[in-house]
Amino acid sequence: MILKVIIDEKTISIEVPESMLTEASSFFRKMDADMDAGWQMSRTWVEQPSALQRCQIAADRILSSVHTENEKMATLMAAYILQSMPDVAAVDIDTEGDISQTSFTHAN
Repeated sequence: MILKVIIDEKTISIEVPESMLTEASSFFRKMDADMDAGWQMSRTWVEQPSALQRCQIAADRILSSVHTENEKMATLMAAYILQSMPDVAAVDIDTEGDISQTSFTHAN
């Protein structure tokens, strides 16, 4: 599975092995449990992030992972997004400091 990630004008493709969606399920549950307690999304505290907001948070972590060259974390976050939004094809990550402006493109 491939998730296209758009950061500014650059597009990268993150290849996620299908097996990772199930193998990382305990990691994804831990992420969800952490987000269940609320999450700081840019300047706004969100008590209970929605499914979309959780994917925006994961996309923000992809951005950080790309900048730090942490390929494993970027792949895990891409897997989280693909597991949460099975029909997603691409994510356009906001780089202006507002996580809520990160958007997703779904496959037809």
